[in-house]
Amino acid sequence: MNKNPRGGKKSRGTVDFGFIFFLVMLAITGIFYFLNNKLTSLPEIPYSSFLSAVEAQQVLEVEITNDYLIEGVMESMENGGHSFFKTVIPYNDDQLMPLLEEQGVKVTGLKKGPSFWDTLLDTLPLLLVMLLAFSLMMRQNMAANAKGMQFGKSRARLYNGGKKVTFADVAGQEEAKAELADIIDFLKNPKKYTAIGAKIPTGVLLVGNPGTGKTLLARAVAGEAGVSFLHISGSDFVEMFVGVGASRVRDLFEQGRRMAPAIIFIDEIDAVGRSRGAGVGGGHDEREQTLNQMLVEMDGFENKDGIIVLAATNRPDVLDPALLRPGRFDRQVTVALPDMKERKAILAVHAAKVPVDSQVDFARIARATPGMSGAELSSLVNEAALFAAGKNQETVTEVDFELARDKLLMGVARESMVISEKEKRMTAYHEAGHALPYYYLEHASPLHKVSVIPRGRALGVTVGIPEEDSYSHTRSWLEDQLVILFGGYAAESLVYNDTTTGTQNDLHRATELARRMVCQWGMAKDVGAVAYNQDDEPVFMGRDLVRHKTYSEETARRIDAAVESILGQARQRCSDILSQHRDQLDLLATTLIEKETLCDEEIRQLLGFDSRNSGAESTDVPIL
Repeated sequence: MNKNPRGGKKSRGTVDFGFIFFLVMLAITGIFYFLNNKLTSLPEIPYSSFLSAVEAQQVLEVEITNDYLIEGVMESMENGGHSFFKTVIPYNDDQLMPLLEEQGVKVTGLKKGPSFWDTLLDTLPLLLVMLLAFSLMMRQNMAANAKGMQFGKSRARLYNGGKKVTFADVAGQEEAKAELADIIDFLKNPKKYTAIGAKIPTGVLLVGNPGTGKTLLARAVAGEAGVSFLHISGSDFVEMFVGVGASRVRDLFEQGRRMAPAIIFIDEIDAVGRSRGAGVGGGHDEREQTLNQMLVEMDGFENKDGIIVLAATNRPDVLDPALLRPGRFDRQVTVALPDMKERKAILAVHAAKVPVDSQVDFARIARATPGMSGAELSSLVNEAALFAAGKNQETVTEVDFELARDKLLMGVARESMVISEKEKRMTAYHEAGHALPYYYLEHASPLHKVSVIPRGRALGVTVGIPEEDSYSHTRSWLEDQLVILFGGYAAESLVYNDTTTGTQNDLHRATELARRMVCQWGMAKDVGAVAYNQDDEPVFMGRDLVRHKTYSEETARRIDAAVESILGQARQRCSDILSQHRDQLDLLATTLIEKETLCDEEIRQLLGFDSRNSGAESTDVPIL
């Protein structure tokens, strides 16, 4: 991390001056106190001896002050000389003055108030407290002024490497790494490109789902480039004070120009780069000023040679169009979810940090984790290591990875939750209703595991995992998915002639899927291949404050009828399967009550099915 050259040293001038002033005052007070005591250091005699000396006519003259102090001169009995003395009147003596007059003693008086030094000594503690308070107040004011001077400065941090990350540490994402490698090569060898008249992109926007490795790629660019790398978050620009964000943008690019060649990385740029006019009424707020300044800095009159802006976001749809045009962010690099091959490589990278048993097959784990991001795979490896450590193992085994995957896919098992036998039996039939159709549907993904152990908010869970990655689905596959979703509802209706609230999530997912089939994918014959506005994205202020229906009420009725028809067909297909194989449904539910969790292989052995892809007994419907 670089030291901020603007930060300077802490303001200590006021505190140092106050401390020195305190020491000087203390020294002067001590000196005068010492001299004052020395000047008045007369030999003191008891008051009774003084009265005896007066009666013996040895006292020649006295001076009485108003603080009961007597200073005077007396004759010495030994050599006849004179000596000075002092004494203090310990009580109110009314006979003193008559005695002195009687003996002919010369009496003088002195009325004096408290001396300056006495007053100073009395008030010194208060003065010191006031001086200390003044010093602290001045220090706070000077610090606030210094902080105010830094308020509009960029909070970007210069990447100093730390643990250096390179492209070798980023598994998969070959296309993204190739695009970023061009940027790095230009910064290292600019003449090769300028000689042929080529211009390197001004900005590169990394776009992808959360956890896909956008920030990791940026760190790898920093490790590979060997040039100055300034990184900052989009939220660091915006403050409640107008103009601060724009000032920080200016300062950020000024730093980049001084350090050129340099890369500026803005993480989560959607925090500052959202479409303008996002405020109600299109107000020109602080965030818009910040965005305007960023647009000018990236492609304005100011020279920006040697600066490349790298940014990351998972919401490119909300960014301002002016930010995405050529000349600003020329390239959008998609950082996609990893495929099976990339998942295996990512698992190997993260597993290199933990002792893994030699029998662990990362290819099988990668095949069983479709749709997982790099961050989720990293979490899977860590969870597996935690399971192994909890069992005091020296290595992480296949079982630990299996437990970690189930935890991520199905949630944390709530084994301590107390469930009545009746409710447990109903849950077993519900999950058996989901599981059994997997073996009688041609296009469904293979069943992975079914369990009646409560996980999260669910009392049971059934999970199917595809054998290979798929990026689009057929209508047949979607219809089979609807049949599986109705499994719990159909089983409860068949066995108990009643249903429970546990079907809520199943019905919601089934209805949503069917409506997408009708409104987005054109899979309903009665409606046709027409897309209707059924957006799932939340309303974005400033772009679509209100959504308007783009079809008539008659079309809406046809859509509702098509959705209901698709759901009714799926529900009937599921009921037919469970009715025809009621004995297998009962056997599967009873076994689930006993064992609580069954995997695909155990169900096949239980129901008398052959191994996967070989068909089922007593049916001509192929199984997967």
